[in-house]
Amino acid sequence: MSLSCYKLTVCSFHKVSPMPNTLLSYFPPSMRFMLLSALAFSLMTACVKLVSTHNIPVFEIVAARGIISLLISYLDIKRKKISAWGNNKKLLTARGVTGTLALICVYYAVTTLPLAEATLLQYTYPVFTAILAFFFLKEKIQRSTLICIMLSLLGLLVMVMPNLSLFSIGESSSAEALPWFGVMLALLGALGSAIAYVIVKRLSKSEDSSVIIFYFPLIALPLSLILLGDDFVMPNTEALVLLIFVGIFTQIGQVGLTKAMQSEAATKVTAFSYSQVVFSIILGFVIFSEVPSIWTLSGGALIILGALVNIFGSKRK
Repeated sequence: MSLSCYKLTVCSFHKVSPMPNTLLSYFPPSMRFMLLSALAFSLMTACVKLVSTHNIPVFEIVAARGIISLLISYLDIKRKKISAWGNNKKLLTARGVTGTLALICVYYAVTTLPLAEATLLQYTYPVFTAILAFFFLKEKIQRSTLICIMLSLLGLLVMVMPNLSLFSIGESSSAEALPWFGVMLALLGALGSAIAYVIVKRLSKSEDSSVIIFYFPLIALPLSLILLGDDFVMPNTEALVLLIFVGIFTQIGQVGLTKAMQSEAATKVTAFSYSQVVFSIILGFVIFSEVPSIWTLSGGALIILGALVNIFGSKRK
């Protein structure tokens, strides 16, 4: 072998040797945290749906999540050595109430709708957020946001198309129809989430993020217990484990989301939160044997497309 060939072989070897690390290089830490968050939230909703099959009321599921979140949030505040009560107590309480009511609606939707459909309908919240921010935060609605609103509304219309009487003729179409009660609860959950996001945006100017997070379970726990009343159901071992996992996966999702949004490319990384839809479709099929209809897939694609236009369009601005 000539010297030049030997050098070429050695150089080629050095270029090829780092191959095992190249896959991770395509996924920076912020993206990995966002994917982890999306997976955790998908597993959380799957646990909610599973535990509901044990006849555990939704208010009890919310209360169980509240206990775990309250404990973890309180320990985080103690670690930071800050006051747990914050400055703007009225707005913090309003954030807790709206967040709790939104969570109740989302959990009810998860128990009455297929997993993928419940997740997709929840992702209409950017529409409500943009409208609320326009009226209450005086933020301008950009062109990309208007496109997002139109695509999301069109996607929502496509998803509920089989429910409309004009399209509900015949067994095949009626089988694809979604229960109106579940759809309305999912949309109310999205609206409640949007209200909570707008309040959080205003609170972020004066409050520590840990205090804002702490007020959520602080309100959710007693409110859900009051609404639960005498309907408490003693969970068996399997249901108890699922309730614990609801709280654990929620906390993992929140930590992953926070870590992802701390990166410089937070706006771009936000787009990967929509991988939760993919995870929900997979979990719905594997665990619950749910197969999304063509209406769901088409409408969901429009909703996600609108959200991506909003994310990247706002970034360009």
